[in-house]
Amino acid sequence: MLRLVEDIRTVREKDPAARGALEILLCYPGLHALWWHRIAHPLWRWRVPLLPRLLSHLARFFTGVEIHPGATIGRRVFIDHGMGVVIGETAEIRDDCLIYQGVTLGGTSVSRGKRHPTLEEHVVIGSGAKVLGNIVIGHHSRVGSGSVVVKSAPPRSTIVGIPGRVLEEQAGEGNRPGHELEHNRIPDPMARAITALHEQVQELAREMSDLRQQPVFVAVPRGLTAEQVEQAFRSMSESAEESGDGGAKADPGAGI
Repeated sequence: MLRLVEDIRTVREKDPAARGALEILLCYPGLHALWWHRIAHPLWRWRVPLLPRLLSHLARFFTGVEIHPGATIGRRVFIDHGMGVVIGETAEIRDDCLIYQGVTLGGTSVSRGKRHPTLEEHVVIGSGAKVLGNIVIGHHSRVGSGSVVVKSAPPRSTIVGIPGRVLEEQAGEGNRPGHELEHNRIPDPMARAITALHEQVQELAREMSDLRQQPVFVAVPRGLTAEQVEQAFRSMSESAEESGDGGAKADPGAGI
């Protein structure tokens, strides 16, 4: 009963759409999948044949969440929405983690040893992200939606991209309430790099035009105009600035 109350409290804290205890008990498939797993996991550890896998299979049928009975899951873990989540046999999810729909905690080896990832405390995995292999995601880290993570990350990391790269965040960024859910504020390293290169090329073109005493020449891809190219880079630059803006208003639902 205490675990049930703890589950309801966890959902209330991590999902602003939760309206009441009865709604949480009846309408959250990620929560139901965890309950099934709590029955299947001890049976797996006791080496009961077939039954743990059968329970896992039934849970996937009813909830859309596939958790291997061998996976180790801590307390106050919340799988939000849940559809398409796959958690492998040797995966470890420690306390207070948050996982969105479409996440895979998968393996990259055919060996029977530890081949799935470990999520330390307070890790957030964005929708559609893939965390693959025997790696460790440090506590209080977050993985951006759609990222593919194949290397371990230190605590308090922000990981984005394919393959996932660890980004540096502004000082004090991780202390704001709701920070871990704000995927709209995750920095965009590709946009920043391309914008920096574009600005450098423009500066070099201006210097060359001054030396040659000729107008600035800008190469434009076939089928586009100079205005269209400039507008594309301007939009990319604004996106990079917004993703790293520490003063932007928080959006607590951006992780969904």
